[in-house]
Amino acid sequence: MPTIQQWLNEYGESRQDTTNKTIHWICVPAIFFAIVGFLYSIKLPFVITGHRINVAMIAFVFMIIYYFLLSKTLWVGMFLFGTICLLISHFIELKFLMPLWAFSLLIFVAAWIGQFYGHKIEGKKPSFMKDLHFLLIGPAWLMSFIYQRLGIKI
Repeated sequence: MPTIQQWLNEYGESRQDTTNKTIHWICVPAIFFAIVGFLYSIKLPFVITGHRINVAMIAFVFMIIYYFLLSKTLWVGMFLFGTICLLISHFIELKFLMPLWAFSLLIFVAAWIGQFYGHKIEGKKPSFMKDLHFLLIGPAWLMSFIYQRLGIKI
């Protein structure tokens, strides 16, 4: 398996244009959140400490293991971001005017339109068309910039 730095470098190759990078800072977290929202909407027949388990919770565990295997530090940031997405999904499900899955669908479609527009500007195809791993690397790529700014090694 490639190292986290190899994944990040390859992901960054098709994100050199400033506009495309800006679009990614908006759309990648939005897509991540939308996927969490979709998965959160799928309830499982299990209850733990009064909370009904959903597919997002199960996927979250595997996602964190994946990021931990890639980076012994970057997984912490992804854990925090993933937890925030789970919490927002919970509150939207409780208090929002539309179902979480519908809200997630709107965000998902809008964010992918933005992504493809950014890649049109860049003149390069999205990385996930080469390897689906890049769907998980995108959020880590952004997190790596936050880590760099904070002086934390990935």
